[in-house]
Amino acid sequence: MNSRMELRKKNNRSTWYIVIGCVILVVLAAFFIISNNNRKAAESKAAKFATTHFNKNVSIYGVKVSNLTVAAATKKVNAKAKNIATLTDGKVTTSRDGSVKTISKSQVQTYFKKQHTETPNSNKYSYANTDLANGVKKLKKMAKTVVTYDANGTKFKLSAKTLVTKATYKNGKVTFNDTSKLTNKLNEMGKQVKTLHKSYKFTVPSGSNVNGKTITVTNKTYGWGIWTDKAANYVKQAFLSGKNQTINGANAIYGLGYTTYGLGYGKSNHGIGDNYVVVSINKQELWVVKNGKVAVHLTDVVTGTLTGTSDNKTPTGVWYIHYKQRNATLTGQNDDGSNYSSKVSYWMPFTLSGCGLHDASWRTDWSKTAYLKGGSHGCVNIRPSEIKEVWNAVIQHEAVIVYN
Repeated sequence: MNSRMELRKKNNRSTWYIVIGCVILVVLAAFFIISNNNRKAAESKAAKFATTHFNKNVSIYGVKVSNLTVAAATKKVNAKAKNIATLTDGKVTTSRDGSVKTISKSQVQTYFKKQHTETPNSNKYSYANTDLANGVKKLKKMAKTVVTYDANGTKFKLSAKTLVTKATYKNGKVTFNDTSKLTNKLNEMGKQVKTLHKSYKFTVPSGSNVNGKTITVTNKTYGWGIWTDKAANYVKQAFLSGKNQTINGANAIYGLGYTTYGLGYGKSNHGIGDNYVVVSINKQELWVVKNGKVAVHLTDVVTGTLTGTSDNKTPTGVWYIHYKQRNATLTGQNDDGSNYSSKVSYWMPFTLSGCGLHDASWRTDWSKTAYLKGGSHGCVNIRPSEIKEVWNAVIQHEAVIVYN
């Protein structure tokens, strides 16, 4: 009896075990199904999220854009990323300029495609601003650049590190913000090498001998100086190249008078060269020197009237032939205020005030003292019979040396 009851109890327990086991299996199956469905739903949601949002470890131009859309990432990068490089006294730094658009939406979209995965991941993606990096590299290279400025044989070393106070790389190009040190340096160089207004010893002819006596002359409009603005542009372009090089100063000179181009650069003989005109007021003589030899020597020219108004005196100094003109009419005022109009066959002006070399068919007094009271209005009068010889020998832009 007891055995039967014990057997029944044992069977009941087994049944319960089976029931409990089945329940557990059902619960586990249900849990698995639910978990699997949740996982699939989560994966589907994540995959959908990944089609429009960056992964969680992504940075563009140093700005984190984790889990942002392309539009939001574009806005954030433009608001926070550094976008300009600045060279200040030889040191390069980067910063942000709010007026500069750092990146376009299409570029952000390109980066998005590069990092996109079907489901989000934790991989690190970093996209650098290559344009800004190139700008930094360009400015650093420029800071190391030293150019040689050759001003008619005098050479100056110009360093970007010391002469460029500030330069900025922005929107793909370099802008020089402060080059006042460079300007000052070029002005100093100009004072040292320019020949305009310079006084020097020069040997003038005597008779048919080109080497007569040595006198002191002063350049007036003849000569040249460093054209600072133009020279600065050449130097800045050389700095930008990042290459140590030599700049030919002949490309950045200026002059005075009829032509604004400098004269005498690169020439010997104080820049005068071997072709020039000499006029002696005291001797009332004229020489035309060609190829270092006296080609024409006149002993009876008449210069500006010495007495009376100073406007009639032939100005001394070193000038130059502006141009050569046939059959010109010269006009002006006489000392009494009346106007004059004189026709000449050959006209070679050398000052802006109207002084020049020309024939004077109306003149009858060609004596050595004619210029004292009855000279010209400042020009150098030449006999009609001698003017053609002068005309044929004179060259435009050659120096005209007038001395007492």
